[in-house]
Amino acid sequence: MQGKLIIFSAPSGAGKTTIVKHLLTKFPNLSFSISATTRELRGSETNEKDYYFISKEEFLHKVAHQEFVEFEEVYSGTFYGTLRSEIERIWNEGKHVIFDIDVEGGLRLKRKFEEDALAIFVQPPSLEVLKERLTGRGTDSEEKLQERFAKAEKELKYADKFDVILKNFDLETACAEAEQLVGTFLKG
Repeated sequence: MQGKLIIFSAPSGAGKTTIVKHLLTKFPNLSFSISATTRELRGSETNEKDYYFISKEEFLHKVAHQEFVEFEEVYSGTFYGTLRSEIERIWNEGKHVIFDIDVEGGLRLKRKFEEDALAIFVQPPSLEVLKERLTGRGTDSEEKLQERFAKAEKELKYADKFDVILKNFDLETACAEAEQLVGTFLKG
């Protein structure tokens, strides 16, 4: 079976992860696509649950063998990607795939899967609020925060290339709107 793909993209700190986690509790026929990355584990993250944490060498080997449906160097020296085997694993379980993915990766998936994919851009209230959220996490150095802010400014310009822009000004409202969007798409 080939299922559908639900793609949530946004700048870091916009709330896409929280919305995706909410949807996973509401739709038992959705399964989270675990991305592969070369970055280090953070905090309470777990390998094969939050990400497939692999070395840069292993990542590039998988790229050379066309094992990714999409990948990119998101930050200098740090790669992220979606393994073809991950999508197939979820479809083989008879489920649809939900992604929490950066903006460029989300657009690549949409182009590849077209009408089988719903691409949703989660828009934060403002760049200032985004900066407050990222700073408040306390997980990044000042240098890394500046890199994230610059990337966020660039990513906000891609919003209109997605099927839907979901404004996350209020999390409860955004989650309810996301439920409606996903429910309608999966029925269609």
